[in-house]
Amino acid sequence: MDKKLYLECYAGISGDMTVAALLDLGADADVLKKALESLPIDGFETRISRVKKAGIDACDFNVILEHENHDHDMEYLHGHKHEHEHHHDHDHEHHHHEHRGLEEIKNILLSSSMTDHAKATAVRIFEIIADAEAKAHGLPRNEVHFHEVGAVDSIVDIAAVAVCLDNLGIDEVIVPVLYEGRGTVRCQHGILPIPVPAVANIADAHHLPLHLTDTQGEFVTPTGAAIVAAVCTGNKLPQNFTVLKTGIGAGKRTYERPSILRAMIIEEAAKTVGDEIIKLECNIDDCSGEVLGFVMSKLMNAGARDVHYFPVFMKKNRPAYQLNVICKEEQRESLQNIIFEETTTIGIRILRMERAVLPREIKQITTSLGEVHVKVCTLPSGKQRCYPEYEDIAALSTKLNKPFLEVFNTVYTESNKA
Repeated sequence: MDKKLYLECYAGISGDMTVAALLDLGADADVLKKALESLPIDGFETRISRVKKAGIDACDFNVILEHENHDHDMEYLHGHKHEHEHHHDHDHEHHHHEHRGLEEIKNILLSSSMTDHAKATAVRIFEIIADAEAKAHGLPRNEVHFHEVGAVDSIVDIAAVAVCLDNLGIDEVIVPVLYEGRGTVRCQHGILPIPVPAVANIADAHHLPLHLTDTQGEFVTPTGAAIVAAVCTGNKLPQNFTVLKTGIGAGKRTYERPSILRAMIIEEAAKTVGDEIIKLECNIDDCSGEVLGFVMSKLMNAGARDVHYFPVFMKKNRPAYQLNVICKEEQRESLQNIIFEETTTIGIRILRMERAVLPREIKQITTSLGEVHVKVCTLPSGKQRCYPEYEDIAALSTKLNKPFLEVFNTVYTESNKA
């Protein structure tokens, strides 16, 4: 069974939340530490800890920069101070933040000790952000400068996500929906609407399913959206699955709903053989026997599993027949059409039924009377039972000029001994 990663983004998604959730799932913290130490940048350290979010125990991944980072400062992000009060911060920040272009960031990632697979994932995430920021600012991709995506902060978060996914050996990632808030958020260029333009551009370019909630706040960061765009392989969960492991990553911002990203490693539940079957049923009170016989063979040839009639008495004591057709969902429509075209019925009842089926296979065996096909069924106890195929028995019976029952019993006894 293939294992898949399911990201449950009911409180949005960001880079640090994703790293934390993957670490909580069991990604190796030492492998991550070594990979991050190999990045040719400095001015940061990382800390992994446990925190409580709405009473839930979660993992927290924190990138601590030498210079201030407003990413988690709620007053700065959503406060409505006048612009000039922030000017000092901005000058201060511009003074320190290194502006890096995409090529330079690619070189930083490629010269690290990450595996090739992790490098490719990290570069892909950055390219997606670069394209979205380029579109937002009306610049070519190679002229976008990553100050906002907090050069160092983002490089570390994105490299960490790539390393952890690689370490967990995850190939399939399912993200059914991204929850996002409303309102505005402050960035280095001023006040932006939520979802911020970069996130809106990523969602548009990669067909990410967004769900806007009524909560004020930015739940999906450009890094979070780019991670989903880069690694998501599907947005539909299997109908039945088992959860093998759960990881919970904490977000830094505080909104009405707890800021957590839940990641689960899931496995699709094995289906029992032929678990659902369909029965088509209708009453026919004015068709000749010839027509009914013809319809039966036509339905069987068109893929019905079974067709049978039984006599019924309908209203006004009219003798009639009830037609029953057993089939799979795939054949339902074509078989229905045959019934309507060929009989006088004007309504068909459709019953969906579960069925318990023994695993079975057809095998050819050699008996004292010749080669015969048998159906081998495996019982719940593991014991096997063989049933000879009618056509083969009939053919042998004719060929050997022996009674059908005698041939059947011989083959049945021999095949079940074997």
